[in-house]
Amino acid sequence: MTGELPEFAHLPELPARGPGADLIGRTAALLVDVAVDLTAAGWRLVARPGNDLRRAKELLERDLDALFEVAGGYTGPFKVQAAGPWTLAAGLERSRGDRAVVDPGARRDLAQSLAEGLAAHVAAVSARMPGAQVVVQLDEPSVPAVLQGGLPTVSGFGKLSAIEATTVEEGLAGLVRQLPVPVVVHCCALRAPLDLFRAAGAAGLSFDLGLVQDLDAVGSAVEAGTHLLVGVVPGTDSALPAPKATATRVQAWWNELGFPADQLAAAVTLTPACGLAGASAGYARTALTHVREAAKYLLPE
Repeated sequence: MTGELPEFAHLPELPARGPGADLIGRTAALLVDVAVDLTAAGWRLVARPGNDLRRAKELLERDLDALFEVAGGYTGPFKVQAAGPWTLAAGLERSRGDRAVVDPGARRDLAQSLAEGLAAHVAAVSARMPGAQVVVQLDEPSVPAVLQGGLPTVSGFGKLSAIEATTVEEGLAGLVRQLPVPVVVHCCALRAPLDLFRAAGAAGLSFDLGLVQDLDAVGSAVEAGTHLLVGVVPGTDSALPAPKATATRVQAWWNELGFPADQLAAAVTLTPACGLAGASAGYARTALTHVREAAKYLLPE
């Protein structure tokens, strides 16, 4: 990562390593005084930690040690990521078998635990990389389903009730306020509520350029000074155009928004459209190189 993205690297998750390296398991490893365990149906809240949570914590600690060895001298912005409070609550079951997202008390406890754990994680990364400016990315792919009542029940035979946008915004904002560093909210699902994420205090919005059609929300974010991390290449193995073609696509989109061309480079960072968990190692490297090369065409002459 520090080789391919020398000016804005990040700590990868590598979920192909198995349980505990996936989005929910890895985020659960950050939680303070909250235990989870893995069942046939997925991760579940439990009374005391077991081997699954212990393995998740060991994977994370191993990654932090590797980070110190490889990138201890890194300077510049450096991103770490975790599931946001709503995606985490949607992905964890309570002991009674329903999703934690249906229980306001469980949601509150998870958000508070996540805030403490993320703050400690930021401190651990900063201690290993004293020259880095850490940025936290909250992955919230489940928020559109939470808002629209699209989350399936644990049985799979029904849907959970929708949760009001004000409640979702307040829950996310409460976590953002407790973090000591800038927060980017990422959502590569359809109907990503960019206005909600911005109102919750996100300093940056990360989304798939091909899925976000609400130009008014994007324009409002730019006017408010919110940085955009725009997904421009697929997250799985695909044939890619020339980097210049990708840059031209982004410039056309920016022109459609109606902002001066010389503001583009400062307002936008190019990224893969979503995580690269389903990509081969070769494609992951190609995709990262592609966005870096495409971004060069956006710099002012």
